Amino acid sequence: MCILGAGKIGEAIIEATLSTGLFKPEQLLVTARTRKRLEYLQTAFGVSTTDNRAGVREADVIILAVKPQLAKTVLTEVAGELNSSHLLISVMAGTTLSQLEEWTVGSCPLIRAMPNTPLRIKKGMTALCGNGKAGAHHLNFAESLFNTMGRTRIMEERLFDAVTGLSASGPAFIYIMIESLAEGGVKAGIPRHLATELAAQACLGSASMVLETGKHPAVLKDEVTTPAGCTIDGILKLEEGGIRVTLIKAVEEAARKAGALGKEES
Repeated sequence: MCILGAGKIGEAIIEATLSTGLFKPEQLLVTARTRKRLEYLQTAFGVSTTDNRAGVREADVIILAVKPQLAKTVLTEVAGELNSSHLLISVMAGTTLSQLEEWTVGSCPLIRAMPNTPLRIKKGMTALCGNGKAGAHHLNFAESLFNTMGRTRIMEERLFDAVTGLSASGPAFIYIMIESLAEGGVKAGIPRHLATELAAQACLGSASMVLETGKHPAVLKDEVTTPAGCTIDGILKLEEGGIRVTLIKAVEEAARKAGALGKEES
């Protein structure tokens, strides 16, 4: 497998696939824009480094992880090396299957994937969809690949900008919430390291309750909120601050930007 453009998400995929044993270091080829980056990846993970065209020639599965603005340039460069035996999986925000087909001259099966960075610790969430040349076995491979890093769902491509705004950008929003909850704990007298642990574990446990019980978040919220208790007073402050509207707008704006990224070129 070759990862074209091993930045943050590419590195996360490298780390996850190696830690699960899905690939060995000698089975991975990586490319990057700078020699310094390549040297780091080689030292950190023992993977082989190469250039884009050589990487495509030598691999059967290609993960395209470059910035969306560089996608056309990179795919135009390697299009002559691609053929029907390749599987190209894009993890770029905003770049559509039709764009990928145009830039690869329809030469190979394509899968669009939208993962998020918690895949590094096998807690990721990845949405998948394929083009007309991607068969069930291609999607099954992609599912198997990303299932080693967390959860996957096959979705319609029309949902992908929204997925990007919610799932891919979401961890950053959650980190701000954890930081803010921890600050509240510090304000109430808890040492910072303990406050951060308490806030992070509260978020982890709450998310697990939603996924494992299948209950609506509102139902679980009501289970915590006793009449005339402290939680309802805290919720009142959240509502006064407009937390619902703010989070909805954050996802909406991130989704809008995701759609715009696919229209930007270097």
